[in-house]
Amino acid sequence: MILQSIVDNVSTGVYNVSVTVLFYKNSSITVSLNRNDLSLPILAEKEANGDGDSVLEGVLSFYDTPADLIVPISDDGDTGFWYRIKNEIDLPSKQILVPCNTHRAVLELYVSFHGNDESWYSNPPSSYLRMNNISLQGNGAYREVFVTIDGASVGSELPFPVVLTSVFNSLFWKPVVSIGAFNLPSYDFEVTPFLEKVLDGQVHEFGVGVGNVIPYWLVDANLHIWLDKGSSSVTAGTVVAHNPSLALKSRKEVKRLDGSFEVKGKGGSESKGWVISTAGNLTTLVLQEFRFQSFIQFQKNATRKFVKLKIKVNKEIQVLNDRGELLKRVIVKRKYPLNMITTTIPGRIVANVSHAFLETWSNGNNMSRTIDNLRSKLVFLVNQTLIRG
Repeated sequence: MILQSIVDNVSTGVYNVSVTVLFYKNSSITVSLNRNDLSLPILAEKEANGDGDSVLEGVLSFYDTPADLIVPISDDGDTGFWYRIKNEIDLPSKQILVPCNTHRAVLELYVSFHGNDESWYSNPPSSYLRMNNISLQGNGAYREVFVTIDGASVGSELPFPVVLTSVFNSLFWKPVVSIGAFNLPSYDFEVTPFLEKVLDGQVHEFGVGVGNVIPYWLVDANLHIWLDKGSSSVTAGTVVAHNPSLALKSRKEVKRLDGSFEVKGKGGSESKGWVISTAGNLTTLVLQEFRFQSFIQFQKNATRKFVKLKIKVNKEIQVLNDRGELLKRVIVKRKYPLNMITTTIPGRIVANVSHAFLETWSNGNNMSRTIDNLRSKLVFLVNQTLIRG
């Protein structure tokens, strides 16, 4: 967790935070991360009490039981434990020695955007800024976060556009902040199909990155590892590893300060791999589809700005036995619609915002869970005085 803020005579505030921690009463252990015996305390957890995997558990979470090991992929802490990513070539990574009896692994990624990319979803292309000789946030409105193993991409996500509290005006989000502002969503990457890469007893590089980024993003991750307690090693293989970049199409019309910019894209990825452990020969299949659409328009000499963003992400995970029979299925569907209109005239700003985080988990049959979080707000800022509508 990190809570940073501007400290001055105007913006300084007070945090009132409640933290809930779920823990298990088993001992911690230390696992060597490399051959130089640089050690890191890692949480070791026994399997949770219960009747084992159930259909409902499969619907509600990727994690049927708590991971046996949780390995942080984070900075060394000199300036904080988040990696600071300033451009596309910033690819921070952590060396990890994955236990040879790992039968499942999930990388949980956290991202937080700031600086010139704090409102990336409303950024015009940099060409528009150069054309008008103005210094605003640019590089367009498309961002993609991804994870790598030994430099090769193993998954990507389109991030949820969190509207941070400093966007527009600090008065805008009183008394309730926007969706996710103080509770950022995380993104799960099922990397079980790629275990073949890392079960050789060697140290491997687990990395994170952001595509099309400008300064700056804060990124870190946790690697969740499930161990085969009945064996000292397992055998794994990768069948399919298809993770292409999203195919984007753009269109723009510009006349001085006014203009419109549209970006559309769709794509998908597929990964498939098997693991032979004491549980048998199980195959994990991960299918993912993305859809992205952004429209930004400047009107009336750029005093009126319109932003419309649509993001859809569908993910399906299947676990099959050696006979090809489906043992488990989890389908996750997410939608991130966002609409913003801001109008600036002398002495007054009118802002209208609506956004949502929509998520559905299911097993493809009769078990499902849905989260609908919608928010809309209209405010008038008159000489820094707030009038709500």
